[in-house]
Amino acid sequence: MTDLGRSRVDFEDAWASVSGVPGWLTEGQARMLWEAVSRLPAGSTVVEIGSHQGRSTVVLGHAARAVGARVVAIDAFVDGRLFGGASTRDLFERNIAKAGLDDVVELVVGYSTKLRHTWSRPFDLLYVDGKHDYWTYVDDLRWSAHMPPGSEILVHDCFSSIGVTAGTLHKVLFGNRFTYVDRSRSLARFVLRRPGPADRLRVLQQLPWFVGNVFLKVLLRLRLSKVAAWAGHQGPYDPF
Repeated sequence: MTDLGRSRVDFEDAWASVSGVPGWLTEGQARMLWEAVSRLPAGSTVVEIGSHQGRSTVVLGHAARAVGARVVAIDAFVDGRLFGGASTRDLFERNIAKAGLDDVVELVVGYSTKLRHTWSRPFDLLYVDGKHDYWTYVDDLRWSAHMPPGSEILVHDCFSSIGVTAGTLHKVLFGNRFTYVDRSRSLARFVLRRPGPADRLRVLQQLPWFVGNVFLKVLLRLRLSKVAAWAGHQGPYDPF
């Protein structure tokens, strides 16, 4: 257990505690998650789809403790180079224990698309950072059936991943269930309510940023990092 122990901490302490946990969550995005949890009443439940080594989970867990909420982390820990399988699960559990969040975070191992069919527990906030193809993302949005109207949904790699952006255009821009609110780079926030014309316009206004992201990713795949740097991107990794 770290010096944070099982005490309630502020955002700066929570963010500092995940500095050694690999992941693509930025400080601005972590703060967005923290603020979303902070708006929940005591006794609420947060569901996270896609936890990896627990970078976002630790932030959610500390925020949940501060308001008297709980976090359910869902991840299949798929084998393979990109995911890590059982070793990633071990790292996740170690990071949660190190943060002193065993009593706040519940791990559910399995594919979100399979678990959804038998899920019956209501919850109040959904964070989606699972598989980024169109079909999985759209299916993950269906978890919102267990949430009350007006609840918030946060989605990572939105207006960054082609699959997630396509799903957002289909279900948010042309749908009637989700309203786009704002974003911190690729972390977008939605609310469970019917969107109006101005809400749909805000979705369209994000598309130039999405096109720029795709352009940068193409440059990085072509190993044209110097051109990407000229376009304003720093580092070898995709923009998040």
